[in-house]
Amino acid sequence: MISIDSFILDRAAPGTLQAQIQQMVAQGILTGRMRRGEKLPSSRAMAVHLGVSRITVTLAYNELVADDYLTAKGRSGYFVSENAPEPPAFPARAAVEGSVDWGRLLGHRLPSLGLDKPKDWARYRYNFIYGQADPTLFDSANWRFCALRALGRRDFESLSADQFDQDDPLLIDFIVRQTLPRRGILVNPDEILLTLGAQNALWLTAQVLLGPHRPAVIEDPGYPSLRAILQQVGCPLTAVPIDGAGLDPDSLPRDTQVVFTTPSHQCPTTVTMPVARRQLLLDRAGAEDFIVVEDDYEFEMSFLKPPSPALKSLDREGRVIHVGSFSKSIFPGLRLGWLAGPAPFIAQARALRASVLRHPPGHVMRTTAYFLSLGHYDALIRRMGRAYHERRRIMDTALEAEGLVVAGQGTSGGSSVWMRAPDRMDMERVAAGLRDKGVLIEPGAPFFAAERPPIEFFRLAYSSIPAARIAEGVALIGEAMRGAALTKG
Repeated sequence: MISIDSFILDRAAPGTLQAQIQQMVAQGILTGRMRRGEKLPSSRAMAVHLGVSRITVTLAYNELVADDYLTAKGRSGYFVSENAPEPPAFPARAAVEGSVDWGRLLGHRLPSLGLDKPKDWARYRYNFIYGQADPTLFDSANWRFCALRALGRRDFESLSADQFDQDDPLLIDFIVRQTLPRRGILVNPDEILLTLGAQNALWLTAQVLLGPHRPAVIEDPGYPSLRAILQQVGCPLTAVPIDGAGLDPDSLPRDTQVVFTTPSHQCPTTVTMPVARRQLLLDRAGAEDFIVVEDDYEFEMSFLKPPSPALKSLDREGRVIHVGSFSKSIFPGLRLGWLAGPAPFIAQARALRASVLRHPPGHVMRTTAYFLSLGHYDALIRRMGRAYHERRRIMDTALEAEGLVVAGQGTSGGSSVWMRAPDRMDMERVAAGLRDKGVLIEPGAPFFAAERPPIEFFRLAYSSIPAARIAEGVALIGEAMRGAALTKG
């Protein structure tokens, strides 16, 4: 008989109570603490011991029976199955720390992604961190329905087969027929590739297009992770300062090969590049024979007015590679995005992706395809747009009341504002002090390419903070900045 005292339930652990009980029993068997033929405590005794319902224990035991970890013997109870896995006959051993000189053996050290966001962001009462999902807005019931449908017998091949280098045809069809046309983009199926988010798309693009002798241009300030990717590639890199209209084509170096830009919502300032400037950029790309990579990461978040046409929609020469993602519109953990570009480029990117990860998980692709095609995605976007619009209104009012300076905000919407503090105010230090008051903000220094970047900038997002907390959180930020100004003075 296995001692009932060996079962301890951690109610703070993730997962349902049933799942935790299953895990406790399975781990006990896999580690050898529970041997074949040993009897488990009765479901009634286990329920009393753990303080849960008897049906919860019974369901956990039955699942373990179905997986052949346990066997039920009539009225005698539950026993460890004779077919249950056995632990290895040899002990597990850890390597001796420090026995390998990795500093000598590593070929080169990769740069950091540049953004350090706290993993426990959700516990902060005033969370102004960018890019996190709001569970109160997400349609979890219909997402779960789509996930279950994707697990059905009809979709088993799409779920389980190794597609080698191909993508889910249902998802590709929806993006080609619905998502991209909304941005004015028309492509064929062989001109689109699914990726593990926008960052994976940017990495594939950099690997295909760039190298040690092919110069690239990025925006300054800009996306820190893109800068890290291009540093890994080893290409000559120029960070071009942006102005109130985004990237200025007249400021590009003459030997440019690839330009990376965020014209719809510049990262991080969120300013929008006017259509006339977009056309100038394309004209110069044609005249000087370079490629433009458009990161269209937040176009769905246009709640103030319709978004400007995508840069690629204006392209008549096939010089624009379009990067999109569902990270902001569905949730960041989905890790699903796309590349849209000329077929020869997509073919090379597909071959590179196949050598690294073949294709995104089949179940993720098919679930997303159902979520989009059944209309749940559009309903989600409308719900998010209404919520973001209200939060933006409250944010603008609160910032004005505190006298805080907005350095950039998207004219069509978005989910954040780019702020500037008084000169020489160290927002990294201010942010550290605000954490003790339950406030999270993003210092702006990591977005700049200079070795000694400006320290006065910061970003405030409203994607996951409830509307009722925005004004109070902004007031705490204003108070902290006034205190920092007095200290500096």
